[in-house]
Amino acid sequence: MKKLLQQLPLLVLLCFCTISFAQQNFQGKAYYMSKTTMDLDQWGGREMSTEQKKRIQERMKSFLEKEYILTFNKEESIYKEDEKLEAPGSGRGWGGFASSFTGGPKYKNVKTKELVQDQEFFGKQFLIKDELKSLEWKMGTETKQIGQYTCFKATATKTVDEFDWRSMRRRNDRDDDKKEGEKKNDSIQKDKDPMSEIEVPKTIEVVAWYTPQVPINQGPDDYWGLPGLILEVNADRTTILCTKIIMNPEEKEDIEKPKKGDEVTKAEYNEIITKKMQEMREMYGGRRGDRGRRN
Repeated sequence: MKKLLQQLPLLVLLCFCTISFAQQNFQGKAYYMSKTTMDLDQWGGREMSTEQKKRIQERMKSFLEKEYILTFNKEESIYKEDEKLEAPGSGRGWGGFASSFTGGPKYKNVKTKELVQDQEFFGKQFLIKDELKSLEWKMGTETKQIGQYTCFKATATKTVDEFDWRSMRRRNDRDDDKKEGEKKNDSIQKDKDPMSEIEVPKTIEVVAWYTPQVPINQGPDDYWGLPGLILEVNADRTTILCTKIIMNPEEKEDIEKPKKGDEVTKAEYNEIITKKMQEMREMYGGRRGDRGRRN
């Protein structure tokens, strides 16, 4: 009974919020910061000076650290990047390559289980339509405060898309493979396809923090399915954190599905990427071979 009385203020607040959110035309906006860390040592950075690493990290900052806005109502949401003007030269190299795998506006409908995403890949526009997949969340009792909101912890194991750049890493060779590799001559090493050195884990562990004070079945990016708005996600090397929430803004925004692009499913889109990457490998290998013959 004593424990129930201690929790009474929170329960009253949640009931009040639930009544408020039952209004027909309610809408909210949640602002998120997303940050992905990258270990440069994994990509040959051990040979770089501290100054070189700092310069590369600064150039990639605009790509690895982004801001998003989630506009939502009771059933729908649209998750868009809050785009800012980039400094000249930022995002080139790996950043420019990986930007071909980043998505545009992402629409989710938790009632119809519909997912629609605007996606550009190497200059061509696609419209990915698929079923909104749910995670098997394990509800925890741990809590923490994010701003003015009390958040509860939930965890899940997520299957990773094979082209999710946020989880791409250099393949870890076994010790015996490394020793054998050291015996190979330099020309063979130089001819090695760099794409073959990249791998993506099949699954990752996800930790989410949601608040029942905003009793909406929504969250940033692909995440949803908890009894409250998800304010923080920690998934592999990426952290997504809510920095501000605006309920019922004066100027409401239409939550519309993306419409431009060739319509494909996620599986069909991945096949297109696979084919394109194979073409790139063949072109890359051909150029290597030509250089070898000239030498």
